[in-house]
Amino acid sequence: MSEHHGYSEHDVQREVTDLESKSATAARLFDIRRIIGGLFVLYGVIVMIAGFTVSDADLDKAEGVNINLWTGLGMLLLGLFFLVWLKLRPTAAPTPPPLPEDGEADEPGRPTP
Repeated sequence: MSEHHGYSEHDVQREVTDLESKSATAARLFDIRRIIGGLFVLYGVIVMIAGFTVSDADLDKAEGVNINLWTGLGMLLLGLFFLVWLKLRPTAAPTPPPLPEDGEADEPGRPTP
């Protein structure tokens, strides 16, 4: 095992493994389904509240249909769909590449003796 600038190959491999796990965690945290689902749930609740506080004049403009209530309900259901989808099919963590064994080439392109 060779030492380079105070780091052994084992230290470098451990650091790479730590960075890969942090990257996988960040990928799961910022999954687009979580962002879309959360925003649709939030806005769906806001629009539904607007639907509960509708005036008679607004209902007359919409020919008796409470558009805010129905749109908010649809947005809420769509957001919940995305969040349930995320829960049932989470993002798989990437598999790390196989570690080189002793006797294999240390540098790409350099054949082993």
